[in-house]
Amino acid sequence: MKKAIYFTILLFAVVTTQVTAQEQSIFPLGEKAKNVNHTGDVWLSELNKPDDAINSQISLAVFAPNAKLNWHTHSGGQILLITDGIGYYQEKGKTVQIVQKGDVVKCLPNVEHWHGSTANNGVTYLAVSPKSKTTWLHPVTDEEYQKLEKPAVYAMNIEKELKDLSKQKWNWMADKNTSELSKLFHEKSVFVHMGGSWGKQREIDVIKSGGIWYKKADIHDVSVNVIGNTAVLLNRITLLAVVGGNEVTNPFMVTEVYKKENNNWQLASMSFTKLVTP
Repeated sequence: MKKAIYFTILLFAVVTTQVTAQEQSIFPLGEKAKNVNHTGDVWLSELNKPDDAINSQISLAVFAPNAKLNWHTHSGGQILLITDGIGYYQEKGKTVQIVQKGDVVKCLPNVEHWHGSTANNGVTYLAVSPKSKTTWLHPVTDEEYQKLEKPAVYAMNIEKELKDLSKQKWNWMADKNTSELSKLFHEKSVFVHMGGSWGKQREIDVIKSGGIWYKKADIHDVSVNVIGNTAVLLNRITLLAVVGGNEVTNPFMVTEVYKKENNNWQLASMSFTKLVTP
């Protein structure tokens, strides 16, 4: 009986792990790779072999958290299309890059590098390369990997904090919550609209009076670039607004600039650029 219970628990754990990994991609998971040129759990699936007609090898790689390839080079280079999760990419002698869903990474020919998942997040990518030689080198040491964690996690937390704050701002604007917006807007903040530009107090007055009612913002993409105590967010949105009593819908790229003062992020600038297509 004990053996049966143990087997059931073990089977559940294996199936759960595989299902979780499979949910990361529309492609088949592939087989779990032997730990020859990597540490941790990695599943690989070759989707296309290079041939005389098309010289492109395409592979799917699914990394469980805390998995990483050894340092290596590609004689013909490689392109990584990150389809899910959060991971690392680092070239020899350079700062590690945090990569996530939607990122495209170019691994230049014969440049020593490694890539993998973070300690708490898996990562999935499609690797595209011509028929060429991969030279495997030494593993990424635990010491090297652990040194990455603190700054990387800190950077990811800041990005999430800013994205959440920006999203909350749209909610406050929709609700005409000028009390919270007054705290968020920097005293010297500037707002640039299609019809003109003005400062904090006029923006608060416009929102409060309903001169512009930011009724609903559908957020499609958000990117964050942190430079010291300043952060620039690019939001691609479709905005449903009521302007002068008329309801209008427009696609915008909204540029938000935040400044950190007294350990709090404040909105310093907000600019609306109308897009030709959504």
